Amino acid sequence: MDFERLVKDCIKGRPDAQKQLYDHFAESMLGICYRYTKSKTDAEDVLQDGFVKVFRNLNQFKFEGELGGWIRRIMVNTALNYLKQNRRYQSDLSFQDQSLHPVSNDNPEVTMNAKDLAELVRQLPTGYQTIFNLHAVEGFTHVEIGAMMGINEGTSRSQYARARALLIEWLNTQQNAIKKANYVRP
Repeated sequence: MDFERLVKDCIKGRPDAQKQLYDHFAESMLGICYRYTKSKTDAEDVLQDGFVKVFRNLNQFKFEGELGGWIRRIMVNTALNYLKQNRRYQSDLSFQDQSLHPVSNDNPEVTMNAKDLAELVRQLPTGYQTIFNLHAVEGFTHVEIGAMMGINEGTSRSQYARARALLIEWLNTQQNAIKKANYVRP
């Protein structure tokens, strides 16, 4: 696909080009939006708002990186803004500066497919889920996350550590349940 031509046609306001761009990226970007929200409806709202921003700002894309990466960044920022502005998520995003607590370094050996793991991450409290996704999935540093979320770097590290610890605890519990279910008495 010739993205440069497609972007230029979108900037000219050609609906067929906009539809083609949307169709190409919508499914993968919906997955990104869904990682940050608690419902498919919220994720679809974020996706729509994100694509409005994409089309509004497409003239700022300089073809210096991947178009998909540029759109992804807009979707992540749109999702974060949605979480901050939506009353249902606001209380879950009230980060408090707390000192770090020790986190287990246990690495449970549980075989999970990506869908199951993503669903487990979605069960985290919104604040933990957001920080975990930003750091572990999107690859942002804690300094960058702090700037994006309006929190300090230590708070980001703490929230990530707590999210990771909770996931490890859940995985260990799941692993023990599987072992118990498979145990056959002689």
